[in-house]
Amino acid sequence: MFSTITSGTIYGIRSCLIQVEVDISQGLPCFQIVGLPGSEVREARERVKVALKNVGISFPPACINVNLSPADIPKSGTMFDLPVAVGIMAAMSKLPEESVRDTLLIGELGLSGELKPVKGVLPIVREAARRGIKRCILPEENAWEGALVEAVHSIGVSDLHETVEVLTGAEPRARTEISRDDGSDGEVDGNREDFADMSGQEPLKRAAEVAAAGFHNLLVIGTPGSGKTMLARRITTILPPLSLEESMEVSSIYSISGLLRSAGKLKSERPFLNPHHTITGRALVGGGRIPTPGIISLAHRGVLFLDELPEFKRETLDILRQPLEDRQVQIARSSGTYVYPADFMLVGAMNPCPCGYYPDMDRCRCTPYEVRRYLRHVSGPILDRIDICVEARPVEFQDIAGRRTAESSAQIRERVMRARQMQTERFAGTGLRFNSDMKAADVERYCVLTDREKHFMERMFTSFQLSARGYHKIIKVARTIADLEGNSRITEEHLAEAICYRQTEVLK
Repeated sequence: MFSTITSGTIYGIRSCLIQVEVDISQGLPCFQIVGLPGSEVREARERVKVALKNVGISFPPACINVNLSPADIPKSGTMFDLPVAVGIMAAMSKLPEESVRDTLLIGELGLSGELKPVKGVLPIVREAARRGIKRCILPEENAWEGALVEAVHSIGVSDLHETVEVLTGAEPRARTEISRDDGSDGEVDGNREDFADMSGQEPLKRAAEVAAAGFHNLLVIGTPGSGKTMLARRITTILPPLSLEESMEVSSIYSISGLLRSAGKLKSERPFLNPHHTITGRALVGGGRIPTPGIISLAHRGVLFLDELPEFKRETLDILRQPLEDRQVQIARSSGTYVYPADFMLVGAMNPCPCGYYPDMDRCRCTPYEVRRYLRHVSGPILDRIDICVEARPVEFQDIAGRRTAESSAQIRERVMRARQMQTERFAGTGLRFNSDMKAADVERYCVLTDREKHFMERMFTSFQLSARGYHKIIKVARTIADLEGNSRITEEHLAEAICYRQTEVLK
């Protein structure tokens, strides 16, 4: 007696369909699962045994072998409970063979036979849709996740009884119509923080606008209370909205992490992650015996804000060097190499010294050695990967007491979206999205300078002792500034403003 059930698993960020093969034969009673199962998968034997007994199905005194194919992919989690139980019932001829054809099953079983939610449903159902599967049977609490994939009919069931009813042809419950907000309208939620609440600090707002338009990394240096954190928390309100494909991508990462809790909706807003400076390297980039996405992957397509940057351990910050360049992180384990996306916008904030008031010598009591030691907590290679660095000066009284109306996030976002449209047209068919994505060869192609601008950059290259990476970052930022003005050509004025944002050279 043999049966095959289709299920799925997560390998890093990649989802794979798994064939759960069940064979029941005569011999000494045993129940074994093979195919590189993790400890949670091996424990399914006990859960399935008791669950089948408690729903009235006698467990056969036979040799039961379950193979999870392909066998070279590590399997973890509890999502194989339901397909193993259904596979045993099908092998016992309690379910017709055609009832499980072209059907994907996922779910954790309780001892009473109830189905419990699992992680990673969205990416697995998306993979099932790509492979032509038309029906997915999921735990009731995960059904909305599967229903976000329109090409598949997702059915939520609460226990084994309902699963059998659906598979044997009982009328399935109607699929709940789930609204999907893909963020395409570009409106800013009125309850969110807004740039209109920020008094003064026009240079800071300008730097944030340029950073958002080109998805450039940003560092803000200033005294306590100058608005560094306030600025960072508002950057997502002026970023371009997530496209439907980006929304699916981000939602899949959150599904794998078990953080997709908004029933019936994809992630429509760009993520904003603000980890504490005591975070470990493993929590930042992901890891563990079976690697899971870290903070930088949860910030994918969004903003990673590191407040009090020098307070982070230097070795923790240096872990970001490779992800900032490659837009992904690779984690090697004995079971294989796991690749997670990490295409985020880094926003950092820091004080100029331990007390925060340097160079105001009337308030700063730090010695020159203490200032240098504090600034060196952030390594040169990390500073070299930051496109825009700006100083946050103390807020003036007239900015606080005055009742001038500041620009709203919606107004700034409108300009950012126009600049973004220019980039979309420029990079059509290349795989690039923002100016910050350009490599050295792309800079030469899309950022052509006239002889006047080349001579200007030659002087700046020598004066600031720029690295090749620093030079290209200035050109990319200048390209974004030109886009904000609707200018197809980079001028000396654009380059001069971009160079003003290279204050990181002073920190090295």
